[in-house]
Amino acid sequence: MTVRVVLADDQPLVRAALEMVISETTDVEVVGEAATGIDAVRLAAELRPDVVVMDLRMPGMDGIEATRLVTSGQGPTRVVVLTTFDDDDHVYGALRAGASGFLVKDMALDDILGAIRVVAAGDGLIAPSVTRRLIATFAGQCAPAAVPPPVAAASPRLGAITDREREILTLVGRGLSNTEIAEELVLSIATVKTYVTRLLAKLDARNRVQLVILAYESGLVGAAP
Repeated sequence: MTVRVVLADDQPLVRAALEMVISETTDVEVVGEAATGIDAVRLAAELRPDVVVMDLRMPGMDGIEATRLVTSGQGPTRVVVLTTFDDDDHVYGALRAGASGFLVKDMALDDILGAIRVVAAGDGLIAPSVTRRLIATFAGQCAPAAVPPPVAAASPRLGAITDREREILTLVGRGLSNTEIAEELVLSIATVKTYVTRLLAKLDARNRVQLVILAYESGLVGAAP
């Protein structure tokens, strides 16, 4: 099955480079390109792609608002944010808006292509090492006025999970992989996967990325000093 992709970036060279790499594959195709957030939302609604690769900084409508609108629709489209990690403090907001993960623009093009496949398959994109950097960098930078503390709203949702599931959620929030969680809790990897699947269902989370955010927002994981 071919993964259908819309590229949303105001830099033509970025779109051209991604399109060139994707054109050489047989399982991924570019079905549309957008230079603004408004066009990205429109194309997502019209074309219903599997994945939108979304830049955060675009004219007219930024990638965060565009991501929120794309992921709030009824379609299956997932969003991967494409940004510059070192100078963009809006990644956390994009994940809260519903993005399934994020990429950094200095990644190898082949790695970006692989990430598109991962998200299209329904998984979150943030690797454990990147998760730890994300929490440390962005959780402490989000101003209260821009991101109101949601602990009170998130905590009741945790009432539906067991103590063991809460323990698993905490470790997911710390950026541990399933293998690392299994080693720490002396469980099989299959058992850990089952717990993570239950957490996704009970907490109405789309992917592992949202579990990380919920763990942070609920106070299970604190920002790094």
